[in-house]
Amino acid sequence: MNFDTYKPEYAAAFKALNIHWLEQFFIVEQHDQNVLSNPAKYIINTGGDILVAKLEDNVVGVVALMPDENGIFELTKMAVDSNYRGQKIGQQLLQFTIDFAKKKGLDSLILYSSKKLENAIYLYHKFGFKEIPLEQPNPYLRADIKMQIKL
Repeated sequence: MNFDTYKPEYAAAFKALNIHWLEQFFIVEQHDQNVLSNPAKYIINTGGDILVAKLEDNVVGVVALMPDENGIFELTKMAVDSNYRGQKIGQQLLQFTIDFAKKKGLDSLILYSSKKLENAIYLYHKFGFKEIPLEQPNPYLRADIKMQIKL
């Protein structure tokens, strides 16, 4: 497996993998639709990054680092192709993302998730994310947990 940073040709895979995941577990919120339909505007042009995991020429995993209005970077829109789950792609992508964030000079990352995603929460804890207070309102209807990692 190899990793790459965002190129416009990855936009369709970024959207498709995330829409599939969201529809499987939740609903696609308007905020999701906006970001996924125009990742250059909402992520890249704001100083963020999209990272992809590839097997041969197939994009099998995606994740974004998106800055908020305070310059805090959110790890968001992480999805792995359901045909490739169970191959530790999510773990490898998460490690690559943390390393990438450190090289970028970030001092921490936050994420929003749902406690019903037990495997994801376990993975985040394993990589050093700690639960922090979840503000209300928060950016996502589905979020009931907020986590942070100090880099």
